[in-house]
Amino acid sequence: MKKALFFIAICFSFFNQLSAQSQESVSNLYKGTVDGKTPVTFYIKTRENQCNADLDYVAMYRYKSGKWIQLYPTQSKKVENEFVMVEHGFSGVLILKKTGNTFSGLWISPDAKKQLKIEVKEASMTKKEIENYENTMERVSFENNDC
Repeated sequence: MKKALFFIAICFSFFNQLSAQSQESVSNLYKGTVDGKTPVTFYIKTRENQCNADLDYVAMYRYKSGKWIQLYPTQSKKVENEFVMVEHGFSGVLILKKTGNTFSGLWISPDAKKQLKIEVKEASMTKKEIENYENTMERVSFENNDC
């Protein structure tokens, strides 16, 4: 009986570890330009949705060295690696395609009268930088969504 309980405990621990691993997220930093000249930094976090096999995304970006803007990304169901990202407060929309380690596409103003090209390429991060970006993302989300 003790052996059976021990075996069940080992199996339970193993399945918990597998579940925890599948819930881990992946963070990526991208740097590039808007309109070919304005520097932009883009941070996106990807994680597996707990309810289905889809991926969930959270993101933020800033151009020049301004304030971070929270993005609400959605991946296309029809075309792989295409995304629409709406800025918090609907101050703009990004329509991007991911090719390899690059996102490229358009930033579109809410009235659709202004459209600027955007291209960003993945940049490496240290553990400390990841921690700083995570803290910034949490702060930006809190500022935008706190009651």
